[in-house]
Amino acid sequence: MLTLFLTVATVQLFALMSPGPDFFFISQVAASRSRKQAMSGVLGITLGVLIWAAVALLGLNLVLQRMAWLHQIIMVAGGVYLLWMGWQLLCAARQQHKQGIAPPCVPLEKSRGGYFLKGLLTNLSNPKAVIYFGSVFSLFVGNDVGTGARWGLFALIGGETFAWFTLVAFIFALPKMRRGYQRIAKWIDGCAGVLFAGFGLHLILSR
Repeated sequence: MLTLFLTVATVQLFALMSPGPDFFFISQVAASRSRKQAMSGVLGITLGVLIWAAVALLGLNLVLQRMAWLHQIIMVAGGVYLLWMGWQLLCAARQQHKQGIAPPCVPLEKSRGGYFLKGLLTNLSNPKAVIYFGSVFSLFVGNDVGTGARWGLFALIGGETFAWFTLVAFIFALPKMRRGYQRIAKWIDGCAGVLFAGFGLHLILSR
């Protein structure tokens, strides 16, 4: 059982460390807004990961495999959301290029809940999460894994996800990182917008 936990922890860590929509979202929010707003996004992403983990641990991914039409709807909806996120970032980059400066930070009181929801939706529409929890992760959790172990894996995945993205948020919210972002904000937002749009198109076209 210890081997199973170590294996899942290692695979999960490598999955988290590979750059994707979640990473770009948290790093961009931490550098351009505030650490607290980024942490709201971290909570949303963690909830999304827990939802995917629950789906895989309960075996519901098998249902999605048999109901191809439902799986396609989820993939298209996720792709459309990522495309929308990419468009928003590209518009922000274009506006910054016109103004010549990065936009002021959004007040924390008005946007914390919004970043939680964006983090959640970004993760739920993440093509890497769909592939990882739908296939790779399920390989390690067979029918011989008991209920207690499944709850342990559930807690492990949630804790590891929260810890990793908290680290990302704290690093990119450092004053030096924020000053660097302000200097090249339009380029960072533009690249992030292209990446989000690319993820979205890949999710739609590969369904």
